Amino acid sequence: TEARLAGFTELVATAVANAQARTELRRFAEEQAALRRVATLVAGGAPPEEVFAAVAEEVGRLLGTVQTNMLRYDPDDVATIVAVSGRVGDAGAVSVGDRYKIGGRNATTLVFETGRPARIDGYSGAWGAVGRAAGYRSSVGVPISVEGRLWGVIGVASTRDEPLPADIEARMAGFTELVATAVADAQARVELRGFAEEQAALRRVATLVARAAPPEEVFGAVAEEVGRLLGADFTVMSRYDPDGAATVVGVWARTGTARVLPVGLQMDFGGRNVHTLVFQTGRPERIDDYAGASGDAADAERDSGFRSAVGVPISVEGRLWGVMSVASTREEPLSADIKGRLAAFTELIVTALVNAEAQAALNASRARIVATADRTRRRIERDLHDGAQQRLVSLALHLQQMQEAAPGAGELAGRLKGAVTEVTEVLDELREIAHGIHPAILTVGGLRPALEALARRSAVPVSLDISVAERLPEPVEIAAYYAVSEALTNTAKHAHASGADVEVAARDGDLRICVRD
Repeated sequence: TEARLAGFTELVATAVANAQARTELRRFAEEQAALRRVATLVAGGAPPEEVFAAVAEEVGRLLGTVQTNMLRYDPDDVATIVAVSGRVGDAGAVSVGDRYKIGGRNATTLVFETGRPARIDGYSGAWGAVGRAAGYRSSVGVPISVEGRLWGVIGVASTRDEPLPADIEARMAGFTELVATAVADAQARVELRGFAEEQAALRRVATLVARAAPPEEVFGAVAEEVGRLLGADFTVMSRYDPDGAATVVGVWARTGTARVLPVGLQMDFGGRNVHTLVFQTGRPERIDDYAGASGDAADAERDSGFRSAVGVPISVEGRLWGVMSVASTREEPLSADIKGRLAAFTELIVTALVNAEAQAALNASRARIVATADRTRRRIERDLHDGAQQRLVSLALHLQQMQEAAPGAGELAGRLKGAVTEVTEVLDELREIAHGIHPAILTVGGLRPALEALARRSAVPVSLDISVAERLPEPVEIAAYYAVSEALTNTAKHAHASGADVEVAARDGDLRICVRD
């Protein structure tokens, strides 16, 4: 009987082995097909969220688990769900975007702490409460590492009494590698796109600086570029003043948001707000709930609808110059990476800010020099008119009286006549010098009569076309007069011209002058 049974046991063993081989082969084929479907998505450059959802779906179907979750580890010890497949009742329902504090005894926390696969029975902690509510009996978490850094975890859970298979970690490894590839590719694309956007924004700001735009225009442009680049609702750029306050120098708000802080608003330091915190620490700071913020700045910012804000310092040549802050009106706080992105872009714009301030200082210096020169010319003209000219006129009159009183046509009369002639010539020369310093007709009548007089005196015939309806600021009239005067002088000296045309027009806040010969 034993011998006869032995033949049957061998046949059974062969059948079992064949069945197991077919099962393993079918499972391998299913795994490869699932991996191939995900790999096709990754190779096609599908968005990360689409890849995440596909991986969760494939893993759940392949392993027959109740629920598959994929979570990303964020700063501040928080895990965010990025994909979900399967669900057990409303009590165990989780959604993409849900965030949980890492802690307790659960697979998500163990993987975070060790960086290795973890399996567990029973749950504790914040994420464990969800597992208990769903009736989970066992779970396994496998780490996802991107470029050597722990990025997240894929977790599977079961409600059955028997534990999950022993080889489940190895079977999930291929999927984690695909997820890592998708994340790395997405990050590379995002970084490349972000770099291009940052460079374009910086180029627009640099263009403003290069054409000597006023600082307030540059600051406003910087605030707008930062807000659009980071997707914020508000951007506020403030300068720290010596008197212990922060002055708003640039603002931007997304269309439809609440009131904007006005440029020029001064906010005293104190309390808990990003302006004060950055000033005190010199480091980036964030406030995720403005309900608990305080101080002058917080009051103004809450009135504008701030819910959360991040601020980074602006340092110029090693000195804390001010703060760049972005804010959100939404209930969820700003993203965890926005602090780093804001700091990186702020470093790029420091050069633009330095150049803008230097350009403003240079313009102010030039304006002071021009104003000083104009005042000096007017003073010299006045001194010549009231002093030397008047004395020469009096001397000429006195000599004429002496000439008239001299007897006959003697030697004395001849000398007096010569003295009168010389004094008159000196007076004419002095008047010409005074006229060249600053024409009185420009001060009294304005640009039109001054240019008409200049045209009459020109050695080359001049045709004037002046479209200026009213008096212009004195520095503008002076600059325009001397520009035309120099052009006509060069025409007379060097052009051998038969005539010159001068066109002067005031349009759109500019004065345009064209001199042709």
